[in-house]
Amino acid sequence: MFDIGLGELVVLGLLALLVFGPDRLPGAAASAGRFVSRTRETLAQARSQISESAELDSVGQDLKSLADLHPKRMLSSLAEPVDPGQATPKQAPKPASPIDPNAT
Repeated sequence: MFDIGLGELVVLGLLALLVFGPDRLPGAAASAGRFVSRTRETLAQARSQISESAELDSVGQDLKSLADLHPKRMLSSLAEPVDPGQATPKQAPKPASPIDPNAT
């Protein structure tokens, strides 16, 4: 994952020994291990919550289909008939503006 070789691990170990000293190094290593463990647990919980929310997508789709039954949406779909060959309803042409230079 991190692509760390043996030489790099030795350098990190020597650096940790210089920073923490031989007395505090075991305690620091144990603290780092606990931190990694807690981080993994937190990530596992986040993954499970995300997978549970993915199951709720089907509920969202059901609610969307219920929203299509709203009276305003039903009336708007009935108000303008759509020709099966067209993707959008027919619209009346707009009248030319008296200021329009291209008007005939």
